[in-house]
Amino acid sequence: MNADPPIPPIPLPAALTGRSALLDGLGPVLGRRPSVVVITGEAGVGKSRLVRELLTRTRSSGTPALAARCREPDASLPYAPIPDAASPYTSLPYTPIPYAPLPYTPIPYAPLIEALSRCRPRPEDLPPVTGALRGLLPELADLLPPAPPPADDPLAGQHRVLRALCALTASLGRVVLAVEDLQWADGSTAAFLHAIVADPPPELGLVLTARRHTPPHTGTEGGDGLPFPLRPPAHVVVAERHLAPLSVAETGVMAAGLLGARAVPEEFAERLHRWTGGLPYVVEEVLREWSDSTECPAGTAGQPEPPLPASVRRAVVERLRRLPSDARRVVTAAAVLGDPAPVHLLGAIAGLAEQETRRALAAALKEGVVRAGDGTYAFPYELARRAAYEAVAEPERPVLHLRAARALTRCTGPLPLVRVAEHYRCAGLRTQAVRCLEAAADRAARGGDAGTATDRYLDALRGGPSAVVRDRVALKLARVALNARTGPQVPAALREVLDRSSLGPGPSGEIRLLLGLLLRNQSGSGLEALEEIARAVPDLLAVSTGQAARALAIIAIPSLKGWPVGEHRRLLAEAERLLPQVDEEDLRSAVLANRATALALMGDPSAWDAVADLPEAITGEAAARVHANLAGAATALGHPERARAFQDQAWQAVRTNQAPYLEAFVETTDMLAAFTSGRWAGLLERAERAEGQYQDVPDFHAEALLVCGLLRLHTKGQTDVARRLLDRAISTTALDTGIVLTSAAAAVVRVHLAADRPAQAVQAAEGVLHHVRRTGAWAWATALAPPAVQALIRDGRDGEAHRLVAELADGIARRDAPAARAALLTCRALLTAPDGPQTGAGGSDALHAAAADAWAALERPYEAAYVREAWGLRLLAAGAVGGRTLLHEAIAAYQDIDAVWDVLRCQRGLREHGQVTVRRPGALGYGDHLSPRERAVARLASLGLSNREIARELVLSHRTVEHHVARALRKLGVSSRTEIGSQLGP
Repeated sequence: MNADPPIPPIPLPAALTGRSALLDGLGPVLGRRPSVVVITGEAGVGKSRLVRELLTRTRSSGTPALAARCREPDASLPYAPIPDAASPYTSLPYTPIPYAPLPYTPIPYAPLIEALSRCRPRPEDLPPVTGALRGLLPELADLLPPAPPPADDPLAGQHRVLRALCALTASLGRVVLAVEDLQWADGSTAAFLHAIVADPPPELGLVLTARRHTPPHTGTEGGDGLPFPLRPPAHVVVAERHLAPLSVAETGVMAAGLLGARAVPEEFAERLHRWTGGLPYVVEEVLREWSDSTECPAGTAGQPEPPLPASVRRAVVERLRRLPSDARRVVTAAAVLGDPAPVHLLGAIAGLAEQETRRALAAALKEGVVRAGDGTYAFPYELARRAAYEAVAEPERPVLHLRAARALTRCTGPLPLVRVAEHYRCAGLRTQAVRCLEAAADRAARGGDAGTATDRYLDALRGGPSAVVRDRVALKLARVALNARTGPQVPAALREVLDRSSLGPGPSGEIRLLLGLLLRNQSGSGLEALEEIARAVPDLLAVSTGQAARALAIIAIPSLKGWPVGEHRRLLAEAERLLPQVDEEDLRSAVLANRATALALMGDPSAWDAVADLPEAITGEAAARVHANLAGAATALGHPERARAFQDQAWQAVRTNQAPYLEAFVETTDMLAAFTSGRWAGLLERAERAEGQYQDVPDFHAEALLVCGLLRLHTKGQTDVARRLLDRAISTTALDTGIVLTSAAAAVVRVHLAADRPAQAVQAAEGVLHHVRRTGAWAWATALAPPAVQALIRDGRDGEAHRLVAELADGIARRDAPAARAALLTCRALLTAPDGPQTGAGGSDALHAAAADAWAALERPYEAAYVREAWGLRLLAAGAVGGRTLLHEAIAAYQDIDAVWDVLRCQRGLREHGQVTVRRPGALGYGDHLSPRERAVARLASLGLSNREIARELVLSHRTVEHHVARALRKLGVSSRTEIGSQLGP
């Protein structure tokens, strides 16, 4: 077995990952003679590959290079590596001397034969003693002097051969000799190298490699695994280098090269490094397991642990076989434990005393089976541990796991409950395993770590507990999961427990209530969640009025995908009726918090009194939840100052509690407020980050998608990208309390109107308007009503537009909804004809001005600018004065918030009405590269859209689109629109 396993057939990277600087530094060392380079490192770290590259560079400079490799002692003859290197006929089979010469180029053996042919010694340069090599090197018989007579003393004969090899090496002149795997050098080879190092020929460059942790071969073992002390004369240039495993980043670079990818995800690189320890050989072997798969493992989310490569298994098992019996027992204990462990723990599992354990570990360290660090010992990489564990006989594993569990319970410090549970499970003791998992979850819950607690309770349920334990754990899981960002596995586990019908009314009702909350808040099941909570109320009433009131107050919170607002008000009245009978302070606080949230979302004028009545006992996670709810309601209804105050209180509560769900809740609420108030700087990056992070919570994910889509539309003009994001937001949101559905639909309506597609604009509004009409939640129609009215008017459906405005007015008549009233003013302004010479207080100008002022007072600059835009275009169309000024005011307002798409729309409106706009100086030049606008035009052209369709889509003039298409064709070097797609790139 070689020190470094042979290079596998998987293509090698063009460059040595993480070794380039080392290689560059060793070249000059070998350029100075005589010189000695020593390279050490563990098996698989890449010593052979480094030597190969080093010798290739040496040969490229015209210097011959000879390579040899030592074999395990029982597989080699005295001086076996030396004849291998010296013989020019190494391609021929030579049974007594097994070897594997290292090829320097893809042509087998050619470089070695060429080098030896140039370096063949001249017979006249060979001293008589080299004739002693005729028996070892018959290939050089025509060059060597006659063989001397046999020596009478065997030791004298051996010494003569040693002198002959040294003399032959010296006769080769300027040459590099590389000898690998010196930890397996036999005594004769070690003696030869010792002699060469002590008195090297003047033109020799010597490269030696060895493993670091190997048993000594002689009593004079040198450092770093060499079988002799490295003591060259002072004039010899010496370089000693130790190869460390690759870092995580270097492992990722190597994996990308082997997989033919630009890069691999950081998460995959980290897992690959954990599996392989950063050893290049093991990395290659692991990736070879996927070489025939259709999908790169690095691109697969949640990739499972890789299969154990057979070559890695063999390497580990062979090392284990070389260990003494006690060392194998300790290594087995380490494999069972899995994690780094101290001496006493390994000894307890192996059944050895401390001194025996230490001696066993010393042997394992020398063989490189384990590594030491901070007083603990562990395998160098996970696959090595797996190989050692799988080598343990199946019947012995439960016994060892039970020893491990008991030993861990005797350790000082916090009890590693999860590890103990796993060992109990592997020992077949399920009851003890579940008990430990439940205790671990309880500890995490007490520490405020809801995510970890949720995972541990799930593990306990999967462990097959008794009915009593199962019901108890399920209730704990339901309580803690609300503040964790869970997946579908939690509702599934709770439903399974409920279906067993072993719970009493109290636990059953509470679990069903909490299950409904999970479905509502995190799983995207809106109406299903409400119905689940409603089913919990009868069970809860039988045991706890407070819990029943809490359930009623929760389902009283309205939503666009929920029940009609009237039904929510009825449920809230039921909760209020039960409230005087609630004595528990925490339940009473929860009911009051949900009551305030429900009233605020409905736009009920009494909501703020309900907020003032909230008890001071609401703190921590409950405070974060209620204030985030109130901040969202205040933003949607048009109370910016209240929204800011509630948001500040929510952030303060979140920062003092570790609740991932609530942190996401407050963050997305804050993003919506930032968009509504025109604080768009840096918001797109923030929203895109949230979109990636919150995909497991539908409503938060939908809100992030909404903000991404709106900003892609307004600040980038990317209508196609924006519409995809907005469509995803609409389909993702579970219940929606007033913003996602209406805002997304309003943006799509504006896109259609800008492209002169009023019928499609009306169609885009109808679905969400149906939700508004069904629920009666007109206070949430703020964003959608004005563009919907515009769409109806432009589609010639004035009667429907008037009916929509009347429905809005009636729906918000008794609501505290300033934003909805501003929207109503805007709709009424849109319905009026332009003012004539005599302007009245109720005329179009007055209504537009009142609407713009209302939006400005609500700190909504976008809506205020939109009103001025519509007002200005109305005046320009009627030939009235002031239209140009209003549009320029709208443009300035849009520019203040970076609403580029809206600026372009206004500028097109001015051009269509004969108003010339002056471009600002200093436009950015893009040279031979496509500008963002040219790229957008080119992409739509590649999809088959005509210039007129592109103009409508991007809010540009037809002539501007023609210019952009022409410039894109020139810059891309194509002659037709059909060729654009292949040249455009991603």
